[in-house]
Amino acid sequence: MSQAHDAVDVIRTKRDGHELSDSQIDWVIDAYTRGTVADEQMAALAMAILLNGMNRREISRWTNAMIASGERMDFSSLSRPTVDKHSTGGVGDKITLPLAPLVAACGAAVPQLSGRGLGHTGGTLDKLESIPGWRAGLSNPEMLKQLEGVGAVVCAAGEGLAPADRKLYALRDVTGTVEAIPLIASSIMSKKIAEGTGALVLDVKVGSGAFMKDPASARELARTMVDLGADAGVKTVALLTNMNTPLGRTAGNALEVRESVEVLAGGGPADVVELTVLLAREMLAAAGFDGVDPADKLRDGSAMDVWRRMIGAQGGDPDAPLPVARERHTVVATADGVVAVMDAYDIGVAAWRLGAGRARKEDPVQAGAGVELHAKPGDEVRAGQPLLTLHTDEPERIERALAALESAVTIAPEGSEPEVTPLVIDRIA
Repeated sequence: MSQAHDAVDVIRTKRDGHELSDSQIDWVIDAYTRGTVADEQMAALAMAILLNGMNRREISRWTNAMIASGERMDFSSLSRPTVDKHSTGGVGDKITLPLAPLVAACGAAVPQLSGRGLGHTGGTLDKLESIPGWRAGLSNPEMLKQLEGVGAVVCAAGEGLAPADRKLYALRDVTGTVEAIPLIASSIMSKKIAEGTGALVLDVKVGSGAFMKDPASARELARTMVDLGADAGVKTVALLTNMNTPLGRTAGNALEVRESVEVLAGGGPADVVELTVLLAREMLAAAGFDGVDPADKLRDGSAMDVWRRMIGAQGGDPDAPLPVARERHTVVATADGVVAVMDAYDIGVAAWRLGAGRARKEDPVQAGAGVELHAKPGDEVRAGQPLLTLHTDEPERIERALAALESAVTIAPEGSEPEVTPLVIDRIA
């Protein structure tokens, strides 16, 4: 039990730009989780942290206090090493779906605790729930059994992991303190460390469709999380990846599952394949599998075999037809030229308005809703050629989705060379 403090004193310490002591941090997280520190007091502290920051010791201690608020999982009984991946979220980011079975096919165990979408970014669990019968909720013994037998599991985090984070996350969402880098880093890493993975690869998205819009803040977040991993004894690497343009050619739940299956079948969009293989290489290196090339496992069908077993183990039917939206609307090019910009944020908002995302945690999502891209930056197009197809069950949603897309696509004159950002911007280890 941590030493008792006074909530107002803790708030004042950070408000006035001073460091919080270890005992202040331990006490305030524990007292907030138990309900003896009020929401408005924690909101004030979160704002003070947003404005004045925290140093490495404070963030590490804060993260440990969040882990200590709940249970820790233990994968030491498994016959293979564990490695996980976390993405900070983007538009069309379906990478977990092909990546988890691919890395498992190479010999590692992948315990992927995932979340649901909120706002313009999609959630992995929502995508997988478009597969008939698939369930997200597994007990810890079920998870362990599947990791040993199949090698990969994608499921919802249990209530027992870092309950302080769940409470604080909801508070940050409604108090304008989501953007505080110490709080983002500790939120992500407390869950990942409590999950018990041996190694971790972070995919920190940068650009219009990402949470971090500029490389400098993304680098700061990545560095903070890599340091937290190191302090906790979890080998952690971060890649900064481009999210100015959606990943692949789909944004939406069933649409992205279909595209992921194409990647596992040896096809799919080049950017999705490239990032899946790059992240798989990082994960395998972190888990100690040197010399295994994941590209081979995509080619020979073994990643697809693991996918089918992974979906089946969670009650899903990998052969069942995926849901298809009832209504479609095509957006065409207004001029001849070269696609210069296809803005990830605008396309994410359009997919959300079509029913693929949610505004509040309790909102339902449409499995078949979303946006399909028929061109990407650098592609030549002709006037009248399809650029995007909108999918929804409710035709009345199309107008608002079109409003979000008004400035999403820029077509440059023929012969121009649009600036194309590389997929991977930086690596932080």
